[in-house]
Amino acid sequence: MLHRLEDDTGPREGLWKTLLLGALLSVGLGFFTGGLQHFPDSPARSAWVVPLGFAISVPAMALSTSGAWRPASTLYSLVAGVLISLGSYGTWQWLERNPQYLGGHAHGAQGHAPEGEHGAAASSNGMTALKVDRSIDIRMGDDMRFSPNQIEVKAGETLKLRVYNDGKLPHELVLGTDEEIKQHADEMKKGVAHDAHSRGGGAAIALAPRQSGELVVRFAQASTLQMACLIPGHYEGGMRGKVQVNAGATTPSNPGKSASAAHDHSGHKH
Repeated sequence: MLHRLEDDTGPREGLWKTLLLGALLSVGLGFFTGGLQHFPDSPARSAWVVPLGFAISVPAMALSTSGAWRPASTLYSLVAGVLISLGSYGTWQWLERNPQYLGGHAHGAQGHAPEGEHGAAASSNGMTALKVDRSIDIRMGDDMRFSPNQIEVKAGETLKLRVYNDGKLPHELVLGTDEEIKQHADEMKKGVAHDAHSRGGGAAIALAPRQSGELVVRFAQASTLQMACLIPGHYEGGMRGKVQVNAGATTPSNPGKSASAAHDHSGHKH
């Protein structure tokens, strides 16, 4: 009877151990491969998800192996973990400094045409990229101000916004309704920084220090929009402005030069 009880208990312990190790391996490898896959979309998150996935996978593999875990294996794992962590951090920093390689929105632009195309899908407030009517220069600086911070537009007009980051910090220009800006700001505070623009429904461009780019936007209907930098602390520091879209004629804030096509060069250096 005692032998039978031992026989029944052993397989149960083995089953639970197998399930536990399988779960750890699934989570660890899921974090590791998922972090690598989504690095262009969420570099800040992937920078810690990839090393964490590796850290979970290694002990799970060590416990699941039938052979003895050698001291050399521990050393190799530690070295690999350090290299993966350094590589993840370096990739994150490189992508932050080169936003043109970011996927999805990722501090790039939303609501305008990809390079070489004419037109784009409309956002919730009717902004699309079509034929450019005129251009406006907007400068961003470490004083947490846009210059100019007030723009008037005619409904139906398409502008090319030539945006310059004159500061030593990264900055972004986000256009949207009060609701869209609030949603985006809340997501940024929650750490959803690299998905927020794509869900916000507005248009956006992010620039590393001393970089410039272009954002082409069509303002389809009369409305009052915000322009904001929603990098944590910047909006709170006063980095905001207003775009007034009028139904009638308006005086351009900065006429600039008109363009004949709505190409987006938001990720290009000038």
